[in-house]
Amino acid sequence: MSMKIKILSPLWGHEHLDFGLFLKQITTAGYDGIETWVPAEKENKHLLMDYIDNQETYLVTHQHEASGSTFNKFRTSYAENLDQCAALHPLLINSHTGRDYFSIQQLLDLVAVAEDFSAKTGITVVHETHRGRMGYSPQMTAQLFEKNPDFLLTADFSHWTCVTESMLDNFQAILKQAISRSRHLHARVGFEQGPQVTDPRAPEWQYAVSKFTTWWDEIIGINEQLNTPIMPITTEFGPIPYMPTIPFSRQPVADQFELNCFMKDLLRQRYAQYL
Repeated sequence: MSMKIKILSPLWGHEHLDFGLFLKQITTAGYDGIETWVPAEKENKHLLMDYIDNQETYLVTHQHEASGSTFNKFRTSYAENLDQCAALHPLLINSHTGRDYFSIQQLLDLVAVAEDFSAKTGITVVHETHRGRMGYSPQMTAQLFEKNPDFLLTADFSHWTCVTESMLDNFQAILKQAISRSRHLHARVGFEQGPQVTDPRAPEWQYAVSKFTTWWDEIIGINEQLNTPIMPITTEFGPIPYMPTIPFSRQPVADQFELNCFMKDLLRQRYAQYL
């Protein structure tokens, strides 16, 4: 069976909209599904369940709410949140795992929680390369890779370009490892001083778009070789304050949904053979 790419819309940035109307909006726009946390409201949860069940659509659930005043409390909360994410039977769970100030052993303990969860449920947990979390930098991620050869990633290298103030030219070895472990993509383009360029259509950002799409090509190629059945990609340009604003007016410099639809169309064209 050949690999298929499914392009998902984030709920992030659209929480203020009527949830049912937003689901219709992304379907009309040509998305294959959605990446979202499990809605707290019963009505919205049922809307999401009906959306997944009644259409040929795909879901990635998002764990980002684990918390606790001690590590043990955080670990318990983390396990509970994974269970909540599993309730909707997603393709996989994208996890904001831990905190950047946790010790290496504490982070590995959370990875072990996720591995036990996956063994019991059959649902893969992918750990996002995200600022403030377990995979916030190439350096931290390299240390974790040395200790655990198996855990998988959501590749959002916009965080790494921001944290390292570089296009990762000095991190090729760890970047190669991260690419080989990536089973989910967040298609946002970052740069040396931030996690999101103002507009990926603008000529001044084409050097960054080119760099990121090259990394994405490598991830797609790896997953094709591994016979990954479905490779989900979420177009993840974000709202204010990820989206820069015009001073004083607080008006965003671009429309978030429009940018993400541009990225969706770019991905569809680039990876047409996998759709």
